[in-house]
Amino acid sequence: MKGSPHPATRRRYDAAFRAEALRLASESRSTQADARPLNINLKLLYKWKKEALTPIAVVRGAELSRHRKPTPGQSSKQS
Repeated sequence: MKGSPHPATRRRYDAAFRAEALRLASESRSTQADARPLNINLKLLYKWKKEALTPIAVVRGAELSRHRKPTPGQSSKQS
């Protein structure tokens, strides 16, 4: 907000809060109805749901493959 004495800061949620929000969302049909009493943005709850369903290996796959050492018999250069 313009003219506000304090700049807006992002709220941070700990793992326990996220886990509880995801548990409640899994028990309900309406994500919007779940987000409202928790006072969180609907998009944030969707994001947490998507992250919970995405395996970490897929997300970090490219990063992991760059740091792997070649196995014996495998060339470090690609032709």
